[in-house]
Amino acid sequence: MDTKQNPGLGELLRYVSELIERGADAQYRALSLNYRARYTPVLRALQAGAQTVTGITGRTRLTQGAISQTVALLEADGFVSRHALDDGRKSGIRLTAAGIALVGRLERHWTATFAAIDRLEHDIGYPVRQVLVAMAEALEREDFSARVMAARTELEEENTHVDHT
Repeated sequence: MDTKQNPGLGELLRYVSELIERGADAQYRALSLNYRARYTPVLRALQAGAQTVTGITGRTRLTQGAISQTVALLEADGFVSRHALDDGRKSGIRLTAAGIALVGRLERHWTATFAAIDRLEHDIGYPVRQVLVAMAEALEREDFSARVMAARTELEEENTHVDHT
């Protein structure tokens, strides 16, 4: 394996993410929206019925910290508001009138985005979303650090075995 020339997994994921974000940003500009792509999973989760940061986190697979930061940005932009829940322990989050209008404008865009993803998967011949879900689930079972340590141990054992023969 040529580890000096072949890009690593993180490098490839960041590059593909950058290409997707660049295309998404171009579409938001074409829609004349001052919009951040990071808003999408939060808005879609709220539209689907999530009402708290915990609820959004459960629907998106993003970290609670990332969701909290995005909700704060959405709130500053006037798209969501917070309100006290009955138990008083958590804040509820809801779309404002501006947020509802924004989601209304984005629904057709999101439909087109998923159609574009379907076309991309067809073009490359791989169900990318299924692969990424499977990858996430595997990394939830055994994180990447543990996998690197296991590989390192195996390589060291192979080298030790080769040195003694």
